[in-house]
Amino acid sequence: MFDYIKGILEDKRKTDKGHFLTVDNNGIGYRFEISSSDYELLPEKGNEIKIFAALIHKEDIMFLCGFLNRETRDIFKILTSVSGVGTKMGLTLLGEFNLYELISLVQSQNYKELTRAKGVGPKLAQKIILELKDKLMKVNIAGAVNETYSQIPEEYSESVSILQSLGYEDKEISDAFKKAAIKRGESQEEILRSILTILSL
Repeated sequence: MFDYIKGILEDKRKTDKGHFLTVDNNGIGYRFEISSSDYELLPEKGNEIKIFAALIHKEDIMFLCGFLNRETRDIFKILTSVSGVGTKMGLTLLGEFNLYELISLVQSQNYKELTRAKGVGPKLAQKIILELKDKLMKVNIAGAVNETYSQIPEEYSESVSILQSLGYEDKEISDAFKKAAIKRGESQEEILRSILTILSL
């Protein structure tokens, strides 16, 4: 129903029920629940903002979850496809781990680290890995770089593999690396964030 909403950040607040923001678009205020990590990246009130949306429809309520980029929204949808991982748990996981960490933990089957997230016990962590590994392990994170990336240095192969596992086409990734101003010494996380920013434009 909604892909994204662009407007003015009218309000942002933390409560004991979660993190929320309101975007004013042509006089209509759209309220989103967001992760703690996205909340920390929000601009000051009064600035324009673009929020990617996920409409949550339950028996007795409808509400919007918001994300600062499309990729995080897509991972949220994959996470909440796991039985036992609801909206709150999905946002909690995205608040505790960035995309790179979350994908890496699933790919390496490190369920113990997943239990860092509030409310995630060992059984649920193992279930998350079991149900997501096929979706997020299309490419071995330590695999070699495809010949399409002959212009991409070998040290970036980990980021390339993660992007492939998210479903990006070879040409999309290659073009994004050409546009990115990657500095020597940047971590895989920083590189991945830069590339995802370009891919979401």
